[in-house]
Amino acid sequence: MLEEGKIFIGVSRNPDDSLQKPEYLDLRFGNRHGLVTGATGTGKTVTLQVLAEGFSQAGVPVFCADIKGDLSGIAAKGEPKDVLEARAKQIGFTDYEHDQFPVIFWDIFGEKGHPVRATIAEMGPLLLARLMDASEPQEGVINIAFKIADQGGLPLLDLKDFSALLGYMAENASTLSAQFGLISKASVGAVQRALLVLEQQGAEHFFGEPALKITDLMRVSDKGYGTISVLAADKLMMNPRLYATFLLWLLSELFEELPEVGDAEKPKLVFFFDEAHLLFDEAPKVLIERVEQVVRLIRSKGVGVYFVTQNPLDVPDTVLAQLGNRVQHALRAYSPREQKAVKTAAETFRANPAFDCATAITALGTGEALISTLEGKGAPSIVQRTLVRPPSARVGPLTDDERRQILDRSPVLGVYDETVDRQSAYEILAARASKAAAPAPQAPSGPSNDSTSNESAGSRWTLPGFGDKQPEDDEPAGKKRAAGYQRETVVEAAMKSMARTVATQVGQALVRGILGSLRR
Repeated sequence: MLEEGKIFIGVSRNPDDSLQKPEYLDLRFGNRHGLVTGATGTGKTVTLQVLAEGFSQAGVPVFCADIKGDLSGIAAKGEPKDVLEARAKQIGFTDYEHDQFPVIFWDIFGEKGHPVRATIAEMGPLLLARLMDASEPQEGVINIAFKIADQGGLPLLDLKDFSALLGYMAENASTLSAQFGLISKASVGAVQRALLVLEQQGAEHFFGEPALKITDLMRVSDKGYGTISVLAADKLMMNPRLYATFLLWLLSELFEELPEVGDAEKPKLVFFFDEAHLLFDEAPKVLIERVEQVVRLIRSKGVGVYFVTQNPLDVPDTVLAQLGNRVQHALRAYSPREQKAVKTAAETFRANPAFDCATAITALGTGEALISTLEGKGAPSIVQRTLVRPPSARVGPLTDDERRQILDRSPVLGVYDETVDRQSAYEILAARASKAAAPAPQAPSGPSNDSTSNESAGSRWTLPGFGDKQPEDDEPAGKKRAAGYQRETVVEAAMKSMARTVATQVGQALVRGILGSLRR
């Protein structure tokens, strides 16, 4: 029943309940993406586990979110259960064996897994604006802030860096508006308040260093199994926008960093996006377009994206059209929207003359699904009413002790567990502000120039590239220097040279992080 190069999903059956044939997902088309839908309690999580196990056994790394905590059991060997043994016997699965899989646990809050972080610069202005639910003027402020950080050599790593930069923008709004257009103090203040909300919701745990390395999501065990990265998301779901934005950021990082591989024999990584409707709820058009672009282009990087949600209407049509492998569990049709969802789901399948697809969707039992996968030259198979096979690993959560034991022998133990707070925008801005506020040095004895002395004491500090231009050495004697412009020392020149180098590096990071820069 098991076949090389394919994932065994289950066995289809005829309308008279007799078994028909095994149903597989061909690994060659694993990067053509997929959709798993169904009402609560119909078996979506078990199906997700079956697919994750299948990819792992084939040596394909997997990333998935554990919404309720019960997916963690994939790290433990399965246990004999009557319901699982009965399903294996029902479908004639004589090769059924219990197994366990290599797992790395991750957690943004660092409680149930290794901390996972990204820098503000890597997140980029588009996703950060989405995370803050920013209005158009506020989004403009965020974009300007990233531009200033780029040109001013200010690494944006965590929330305090971004907050310090916003404070600088508020203090120098008039000067900066001349270069970037109107910067409203009210809009800056609104972004600052949104930043406080993010901090209260726990986003400060996510932004910082060491940032997650994509290579740590693509490990293969000594046994040849692909490592399954499980994100503890039960607490994260208290902030759905952070959850969705984080996963979308991760997708964009995968797209940017992985090389082109075309159509390989199997994917390089499979990404399960559970509760996918959170990504699209009230999302602006530009964000949905970027999601569509990522899904369409990331296939060539060898990454398969599988959306898991309750209703197929949760996924926009433009994205739905990119999903070649479909698993549809039962839907209810009590309301007009649910009836529309049933109709939509039925119409997306290649029809089977043996049964009516729309009727079957409402009559499916737990652990049963309509399945259509890509086959042959990439054409969708005829939809089949399928009994999903039982998982090999444990169905249910790990205990706290079991999770701790797995964390203690994790291959990334000690890599992400301690926060690194190197010099960045916050420290640089604080140092410059402190220097500007320091008392002016005593003027040499002799005739004093009150005007020049007052300007030196009251000089405002500015960033390189935004008013720190120095007077020429051959400036005519007696010509009054503009306030805030001081002759550059050798040390300051060296510091500015280093800042320009950092700015270049930050700019490169920004290009990677901003979804709008994705290559076609």
